[in-house]
Amino acid sequence: MSSAHAADIASSYPIKPIHLIVGFSPGGSADTVGRALAEGLSTRLGQPVIVENKAGANGNIAAELVARSTADGYTLYFPSIGHAVNASLYKNLPYDPIKDFTAIGGVFSAPNMLVVPVNSPYKSVAEIIAAAKANPGRLTFASSGSGTSVHLSAVLFEKMAKIEMIHVPYKGTGNAMPDVISGQVDMSFPNLPSAVPQVKAGNLRGLGITSAKRSAAAPGVPTIAESGLPGYDMATWYGLVAPANLPIGIRNRLNKELQSILADPKFKDKLIAQGADPMPGTPEQFSTFIKGEMEKWRKLIAQSQITVD
Repeated sequence: MSSAHAADIASSYPIKPIHLIVGFSPGGSADTVGRALAEGLSTRLGQPVIVENKAGANGNIAAELVARSTADGYTLYFPSIGHAVNASLYKNLPYDPIKDFTAIGGVFSAPNMLVVPVNSPYKSVAEIIAAAKANPGRLTFASSGSGTSVHLSAVLFEKMAKIEMIHVPYKGTGNAMPDVISGQVDMSFPNLPSAVPQVKAGNLRGLGITSAKRSAAAPGVPTIAESGLPGYDMATWYGLVAPANLPIGIRNRLNKELQSILADPKFKDKLIAQGADPMPGTPEQFSTFIKGEMEKWRKLIAQSQITVD
């Protein structure tokens, strides 16, 4: 493709609906924020942005679909922290998290929250740790899938508290929440945008924030670090990428509109109210960030001997 032809394509983009692929089921934070992002992009690009949920394998199904799609800006992916983790979890990953994608920009970062059913006997982080030590391998925790931030939060919790629990993976937080609320599993570490509404509605009890600082979205919930595990710190993130070799003009246009959305008070306030922080920046900055996350989690996964269930 000549540079002149590429410029023409970029200048006329978009001329048809765009598909935003989300790697988790409806109802979780990925889906909720992904749909808000799609709405913002649709408004600014003048074309419908259709969200497609392709749940499973910690985003692998969605990522492979996007990696094999045409790099024309009409198929986008809303990756999570799992995008940086999967290379260390899966031996035969069918795509390269860096080489097979074009980074567009970060969207948000957010801590998770340790939650239990509202009728749970556990009312603090210390009580959970004590119960887990008294009954090794008895307590259960739900996750949105192996290698997700929900899973990694629990693994880090187990490692630092020197306890052992049973992992119950689901295909997304939206699928896991009903079983946590009903008490079929003892606890979970969902993303704050998923946890806060359930805590406020009285369906779950929040026991600890995974980040080093308390969240303005749930100021009454202490951090896990201040509740018995000093130094505990964990946050998730989401961003926007496209297949590799996306024309630079389209990449820059998408990044420009993304920065506009992240700066929009309505979108920004919605994120902050749910305990998330916008992640503005350039495509180059987001690419560097992903590479750094891959290295960080590679070390933890190796040390913890995490395996895919």
